[in-house]
Amino acid sequence: MYRNKRIIILAHCILNQNAVVRDWERAAGGFNEIIRIILAQHISILQLPCPEFTFSGEAREPRSKAEYDTVAFRKHAGTLSLSIVEQLAEYHKNGYQLLGIVGISESPSCDTLFEKGVFMEEFFAQLQAREIALEPFDIAADYGQDKCENTEDRFKTWLAARIDCEQF
Repeated sequence: MYRNKRIIILAHCILNQNAVVRDWERAAGGFNEIIRIILAQHISILQLPCPEFTFSGEAREPRSKAEYDTVAFRKHAGTLSLSIVEQLAEYHKNGYQLLGIVGISESPSCDTLFEKGVFMEEFFAQLQAREIALEPFDIAADYGQDKCENTEDRFKTWLAARIDCEQF
């Protein structure tokens, strides 16, 4: 009765900053304002797994995209992506509106726009194979709980265009 069939896909650390490299977290918990914007529109959230955390653990050192661009990490990313893509295919087949994917700018794994992260390359390849298109949006690299207005305004505009809403 309450199913609105709208889903947004989020990089793991948007909801859980505990997954990022130690001392690189930019919020306590998650990016609360971004999350509030989504929830205020009654949009369901599908959280991606954190490929870096699941591959290297919580106490890992920072790595570049080139350092993650290995056969082992790509295989890991592809395996993680598969079940998510299967879920999205099922939603897509049943008429759900997949509003888009929110990644992290400059992330070696989860950048969706400029230099796509390794995980996102594998994820988008699987989406393309299933003929599923997702509009990307990246949270700015300098976004944080104390520095957020510009990113939040851009996110509101991006999201409004996907849900046929003029403003929030």
